[in-house]
Amino acid sequence: MLQPLLRRIINPNIKLTHSLDNIPRFLNCISKAAEEEEKTAAAITAVCKSFRNNLNWQTLNRNLKETDIRNSSIINRVLIQLKDPPNAKKALSFFHWSSHFTNITHQTHTYALVIHILVKAKLIKDASALIESVLTRSVTDNGVLPLVHSFMNSYEVTGSSPFVFDVLVQICSKLRMIDEAIDVCVCVGEHGFRLNVISYNTLLHVIKKSDKTELVWRVYEHMIENRTYPNEKSVEIMVDALCKEGKLKKFVDMIDRIDRKRCSPKVIVNTCLVFRMIDEGRIKDGLVLLKRMLIKNMILDTVSCSLIVFGKIKLGELETAWKVYDEMVMRGFKANSFVHTSFIGAYCEAGKAENAGEVFNDMERDGLQVYDETYTHMIVGCLKAGKVEESLTFCERMLQNGFIPSCLAFNEVVERLNGHESVRRADDVLTLLLDKGFMPDANTYSYIIAGYGREGDVEGVLKLYYEMEYRKLSPGASVFTWLIVSLCRAGRSEESKKYMRIMKARSLVLLDYTYDAFIFSHRMDKNTKPNQCQSCS
Repeated sequence: MLQPLLRRIINPNIKLTHSLDNIPRFLNCISKAAEEEEKTAAAITAVCKSFRNNLNWQTLNRNLKETDIRNSSIINRVLIQLKDPPNAKKALSFFHWSSHFTNITHQTHTYALVIHILVKAKLIKDASALIESVLTRSVTDNGVLPLVHSFMNSYEVTGSSPFVFDVLVQICSKLRMIDEAIDVCVCVGEHGFRLNVISYNTLLHVIKKSDKTELVWRVYEHMIENRTYPNEKSVEIMVDALCKEGKLKKFVDMIDRIDRKRCSPKVIVNTCLVFRMIDEGRIKDGLVLLKRMLIKNMILDTVSCSLIVFGKIKLGELETAWKVYDEMVMRGFKANSFVHTSFIGAYCEAGKAENAGEVFNDMERDGLQVYDETYTHMIVGCLKAGKVEESLTFCERMLQNGFIPSCLAFNEVVERLNGHESVRRADDVLTLLLDKGFMPDANTYSYIIAGYGREGDVEGVLKLYYEMEYRKLSPGASVFTWLIVSLCRAGRSEESKKYMRIMKARSLVLLDYTYDAFIFSHRMDKNTKPNQCQSCS
């Protein structure tokens, strides 16, 4: 409304009549606004005075029936007037009375104001009840972040304390609202607030009890990143989580291979966290967190150096990793199995089996413990380099040293075997593995049966087929195909008919690659024993 008037002042040639006519209207608006503000201020004063006098609700209803407090801004201004700790109970009473008196549902911002006031006055039980109420009412639709932002927007005006966010996380945890509690942790951390260790422990405990155990590591990581350092209770919860995942022994053994002595549960948990981060590909983040742990004496020097080498290896920086390792040795740290095995794994992954073999030989020469993962890397590395016989040799050496290869690694070996001697050798290794508790799957037998089938050893095929049936492993189309082809080639057509009927009953179809073998077998039979194998064609 002032813009036209200003334009006339700047340009005096323009007529002012129209603008001058608007001045009374403008002044009238200002006057009305001032009157409304006076009425609002008077209403706020009356409400505050009534609640400070501890009047009961009936008296309040009678005294304030002419007062219009439906506007949420008026309610919020009253609460701000009652923000000091001595008036906290009165603020809570007004909050409930205004909802009942005006028959309205309070907005999230209003809840945030009252909760701030209650927490500041150390009325935690009342604050918790309101947080629980607002969480169950509004978070299901909009998530928890609008509530967190309301807390932050009203933080300064109420002169609150960061503990309000701790209460919020603890109530979310109590209600098993795990994702919401994590969102609160992340959001308040981004805005510079730091939760206390009790809040984190509460959340960690709830996650550990849930079916979302993997999230416990995310929260523990966030905790350290935000400089809330774990206590004994935190470590106890994390050890329980490791037990639940079945990985405690893995990391205890890993640290034994690095430091060759037992260490505290805190070191085990922190080592596990950094290892997981690096192994997941978050290498730089893991190394930054490792540095912070080292400064706070939360991890052993030998472990931290080994994890740095492991991180460099995961980044593909093998030359840098060797330099770090050499510096580690020069500083007095002993060589360890974990670092050597990490180098072997990297070389095998890159198809450099010879380099891996050199490091493996160094391990044995230096008296370092060669463990199951070391052998597994060598088995897979030799296979990648096309050295199937060497991979089978490592399987045998692994077995001699008391380790059992994974079913997946052994299957990769037997899948690529050629030649009767190699197949027979693999079968012998399987027999030894079974005595040690190895659990084969259907593929294990299928690959060895295929090897015997290619070599025309029908007895070997039959023996493994019967073993599969005994172990209740369901033979697939490949097994039946090689069984039938082997019987046909051996001139045992009646037996092949039997297995064809079994195959048909199980709705299995002969594999395409076997038809050439059938044709060849049928032609051979025509030349030697006419009509003996027609049923197989």
